[in-house]
Amino acid sequence: MTTITWDEFVKIELRVGKIIGAEIFPEARKPAYILHVDFGSELGVRKSSAQITQLYDCAELVGKLVVAVVNFPSKQIGPMKSECLVTGFHDANGDVALCVPDKAIPLGTRLL
Repeated sequence: MTTITWDEFVKIELRVGKIIGAEIFPEARKPAYILHVDFGSELGVRKSSAQITQLYDCAELVGKLVVAVVNFPSKQIGPMKSECLVTGFHDANGDVALCVPDKAIPLGTRLL
């Protein structure tokens, strides 16, 4: 395990967002969705590609709160520009389960 300093950690902006749209990403190399995540008035709506198709369908994702890194540079993934990284954990089968707040948190709130 690599250790980091507090100053390094606070550079990572982990924010709460709400998925307001989810669609199949047919051009992705591995099965994925395009997520539209609302981070509130300060950051607005950002897109992300997420390989979470094994555990979630599009309909159940809409309205779900998620934790995402919002200060990575945008990344071109096929025809889509990913603007944030939605976080998750691999389960025993290697499928990704989203990292989600278990209570209502205002959109855009930063984890510290």
